Amino acid sequence: MLDYRIAAVCGAALGAALAARSKYERKSLSVEETEVFSDRLTRDWIFVFLSDLHENEFGPENEQLIAAIDRIKPDGILIGGDLIVTKKGQARTRVSETLLAALASRYPIYCGNGNHESRMRWRKEEYKDGYEQYRAYLKKLGICLLEDQSVLVGDEIRVSGLELDPCFYKKAYSKKLALMDQAYIEKKLGPASRDHFQILLAHSPLFFEAYRKWGADLTLSGHFHGGTIRLPVLGGVMTPQYQFFLPECAGTHEKGGKYMAVSRGLGTHSINIRLNNRPQLLVVRLKRKIT
Repeated sequence: MLDYRIAAVCGAALGAALAARSKYERKSLSVEETEVFSDRLTRDWIFVFLSDLHENEFGPENEQLIAAIDRIKPDGILIGGDLIVTKKGQARTRVSETLLAALASRYPIYCGNGNHESRMRWRKEEYKDGYEQYRAYLKKLGICLLEDQSVLVGDEIRVSGLELDPCFYKKAYSKKLALMDQAYIEKKLGPASRDHFQILLAHSPLFFEAYRKWGADLTLSGHFHGGTIRLPVLGGVMTPQYQFFLPECAGTHEKGGKYMAVSRGLGTHSINIRLNNRPQLLVVRLKRKIT
């Protein structure tokens, strides 16, 4: 009986310690960098990539996040979606809209949608005109919202935002989880640019093979929150779609000279846990390749 009580006390203490650590991490911003070299660039560029904020705040009105971005002085801000939270017909957007208003007065912003923004479009009977209001607010701020659209940044970068259909967000065990090929992307976006450095904002990192075959020099994704809990060597434990120890949970991946950088995200929603997985502000440094 004594051993059982000791085990119970130790288990409770461990659970409390992990809960406290998770609470700390969720508000502990990590600024990290990735570099991509290309002979399509004639100069170096700096962007910050924001994804999966889910209405999280780092200080009042996200003052810590804004200050971190101001220290970087980026050429622009790229957004991979899921800044907001939509659940059971309710949309929470206030924190994200306040952040976007502050940033849009400082930097050009190029924004793609995640499944939480898109859900307002897919389920209009639940969310009414919520998406139209959100889109109108971004437009009022001068933010470039890319809904299966592309835009040139300067004279050598093209940014495209891919709006993924609901079938690509199904759980891994679902027979309805779709495969993707480059033809799907081309149908939505047209061909990738051959004359510019092509950036693709695509919320889910599951489909890197299709993204790179389409022609994305750099794909920016999020969605998986770094795997929620990260373990040494093994990486992220579980994605929101119930894949386990998936390498694409986070980090920069390269294949055939094409890159995908996956943000660990800035917030949480349904599973409010982060362990060894601090929220990430990703600095993307694009550098001209000197031959």
